[in-house]
Amino acid sequence: MNRHFLGDTAVLAGRSLRHVTRSVDTIITTAITPIAMLLLFVYVFGGAIDTGSESYVNYLLPGILLITVASGIAYTAFRLFTDMKSGIFERFQSMPIARSSVLWAHVLTSLVANLISLVVVVLAALLMGFRSGAGVLAWLAVAGILTLFTLALTWLAVIPGLTARTMEGASAFSYPLIFLPFISSAFVPTETMPGPVRAFAEHQPVTSIVNAIRDLYTQQPVGTDVWVALAWCVGILVIAYVFAMNTYRRKIS
Repeated sequence: MNRHFLGDTAVLAGRSLRHVTRSVDTIITTAITPIAMLLLFVYVFGGAIDTGSESYVNYLLPGILLITVASGIAYTAFRLFTDMKSGIFERFQSMPIARSSVLWAHVLTSLVANLISLVVVVLAALLMGFRSGAGVLAWLAVAGILTLFTLALTWLAVIPGLTARTMEGASAFSYPLIFLPFISSAFVPTETMPGPVRAFAEHQPVTSIVNAIRDLYTQQPVGTDVWVALAWCVGILVIAYVFAMNTYRRKIS
């Protein structure tokens, strides 16, 4: 690895972050849209959904946090696609910098931007009545799960960002990821779903991640869900990273 890797990555990440702060539509999509969904489901649909004694905003928030990440990583693919088409990658290759730092800068930018969006969504949920008696360790565990989830989806986003032929194709891959929480325990208990739908909902990654975060927030005993959630996040992260790096090497070779 180039000895200037960390410095090169920091400089390029700063460049990407400046682009994010100058893009109003990015900020609106990654933070305001999930908050709008939170308002819609809590104040319009929440009264018709029975989640037991738990308030609906407490029940809903973990799923909205995952949707926030899924919405945000679409811009990672978009920014990568834009850099690929503009020729900036070729320009960077002619400079004495670590080649992988270009890719890592986009990944770190995605992580920082999404974590900021997640904090904004949690603050909005607090204003809407979200309450948790979870301790510091539980909050750190939630932050760790969300960070792993963000990294996994970010490396997944790198692949279409490098390979897509159109701008729409680069970001469209995130649509199924945004839709996936709707067929999980994020919005309603899976017990209310018909057989085949329930089977899918209970065995897809979002449900285990949502359940793990929800248990941590509500101070419930953490069962197997947290280990299943971590296994999904790490598995997706490793596979996506390998494919993304192989794709990147082919592109710059």
